[in-house]
Amino acid sequence: MSEVKGAHAARLPHLNLRPFLIAVLGMVCGASVYACIVFGEGGYAGIFVFALFLLFMLPPFSVRRTCAVLGVFALFALLAAGGVHLAARSFSSGEAGEYAVTGTVESAAGYGGYQRATLCALTFDGARTAGKMEVTLPGEEARAGDVISFSASVEKNALPSDGDAYALSDFAANIRYAAAPSEYRRTGKSANIFLRASGALYGALYSNMERDAASFCYALLTGNMKGMDKGLAEETRTGGIAHVFAVSGLHIGMLCTAVTLLLRRWCGRWAVLPAVALGGAYCAMCAFTASSVRALLMCAFAGGMRLSGKKYDALSSLSLAAAVTLLVSPAQYFSLGFRLSYGAVAGMCLFSAPLARGLARLRLPGQAAATLVSGVSSQIFTFPLMVSAFGYFSVWGTLLNLFVIPALPALFLPLVACAFLSLVFPFAAPVLLALPEGLSSAALWLFSAADLTFVAAGFSLGAGVGVWLALNLPLCARVRLRAGVRAACCTVLALLFALCVWTENGTFGGCRIDVSGSERGTCALIRHGETRVLLLDGTVSLSACEDLLRRTCAGELDAVCVLCTDEVRALNTAAFLPARCVYAASPVDTGLGETDVLFAEAFSVGGLSFRYESADRLVLVAEGCAVEFCFSSAGALGADFFVGGGGGRLKYFLKDGIIKETA
Repeated sequence: MSEVKGAHAARLPHLNLRPFLIAVLGMVCGASVYACIVFGEGGYAGIFVFALFLLFMLPPFSVRRTCAVLGVFALFALLAAGGVHLAARSFSSGEAGEYAVTGTVESAAGYGGYQRATLCALTFDGARTAGKMEVTLPGEEARAGDVISFSASVEKNALPSDGDAYALSDFAANIRYAAAPSEYRRTGKSANIFLRASGALYGALYSNMERDAASFCYALLTGNMKGMDKGLAEETRTGGIAHVFAVSGLHIGMLCTAVTLLLRRWCGRWAVLPAVALGGAYCAMCAFTASSVRALLMCAFAGGMRLSGKKYDALSSLSLAAAVTLLVSPAQYFSLGFRLSYGAVAGMCLFSAPLARGLARLRLPGQAAATLVSGVSSQIFTFPLMVSAFGYFSVWGTLLNLFVIPALPALFLPLVACAFLSLVFPFAAPVLLALPEGLSSAALWLFSAADLTFVAAGFSLGAGVGVWLALNLPLCARVRLRAGVRAACCTVLALLFALCVWTENGTFGGCRIDVSGSERGTCALIRHGETRVLLLDGTVSLSACEDLLRRTCAGELDAVCVLCTDEVRALNTAAFLPARCVYAASPVDTGLGETDVLFAEAFSVGGLSFRYESADRLVLVAEGCAVEFCFSSAGALGADFFVGGGGGRLKYFLKDGIIKETA
């Protein structure tokens, strides 16, 4: 009998045939390959994930199964690549210039006397224009749903290149233009009732609550964190709980469950329909973010399965939601919200069951066990995505979510009810919003009292991202493998991951130069042995410098060198970096009392020799090479190697007079 069962098990496929899963992975593969070729985003190592998936999906190698898997995969890969190409061509249309602009505010949030807003339904000089625009507006009076007009110099956003994260985000959101008008006027209201509801909600919260509490509540309700204090926003990210401000399965699930329970007495099993409809309206008010659309589609599919009496499969539901999203908007693949939202749920689909069985032996309370399982399983899959996106991984995330997720319904559901009632009865808003304000103020106090800055940083994964994601396949229980084969696959992939991380972060005795540049400024980190020197221009922000350091090295810098004619501005940025001293070309009055600023034409740091040719031009001599840095022009003086501004993220290795460049 055991021999019969063994023979039957041997004929079973490694992976069950899920057409939607094959289709969506084909689409992700097509979009990834297109991005590698055209945008320079990611790397070809990610293709290893799809090759391994097909290797597990194809057996047993019947003609019908092989043709079906490869055909569906290839078809949807081509569809996605073609869709991204068409989106890129459309994104490239339009010209910069002086225009009279009219647009509808899709989202807006103010802080420090100005607002950052996203406009849709654009017209330039009276002609309808596709795409969206990000604007910086004076004052804080604009609301979602307002139609505004202004005259300004409009900049055209370029297509992503060299993996520029800012440009990829703009491309995913279809934000093609940028402007900063000195003044504007409101000319009407949008016919979109959901945008108007979002604007009315913004006004009600900020008019009746203390500012920090209002920004906290608005972010919790809509996912718009632009108005939050930057320190608080960063604190939630380093604490690993920023997902509570991304309208996702937590929010949509709580809302739909609450509505279903309220209406079950009158509607029976059909209560799921008004619940999904209300969830759709809520998504529309949040401008259909990737995470909210994913949660809504999965709730709708789950409701449909329940009504039809069929078994619900979370992995197929997730795959179908992703396929629908990418067919409608292929550029959404490049949205960080899309990747993290779908990645987190994919991790839960793959690892929740085995983790739950393992934790059952510990006899933890039900809610604590469920929260721990969901937190760990989602982070298994999103770990490389977080490191690639932010340059660090939260050490506190799993622990904090044990308290935050169970407490979230007690804050979110009263906030939804009170906010809705305050819109219906505006005269009672101060009383209705008193409870949410108190709860949010308590949450803000807890965040401010806690130190959540302890993160795993100072390294990058490189090709290890693809290897880590591939490692998830043989690790998960949904892939049927013999114990020996599973152990061998996991061991090989784990060793390959360690090798990728080691080669990505090691200097190997030479001099390594990491450059991070975009239209927002350029900085470069030089590492030679134990010596670390950061170079920066006059336009790069402190956050961009910190982002490069998080991705490359941790600890104190030996020196920071400024390369720009406006040295005061650059020195003010350098003063906040963890460096022993700061170098500049010529003496200027900085007013910095605690920062050791040195002005020298030539100087040495460790085994590195530097010489200023001008305020914005510096020559480094290391490993038998002369490297010239000038972030303000493309001209070189005749050194062995020239490093200019822009160019995304690049790495250069110098050793014994040999220069090697890698993207």
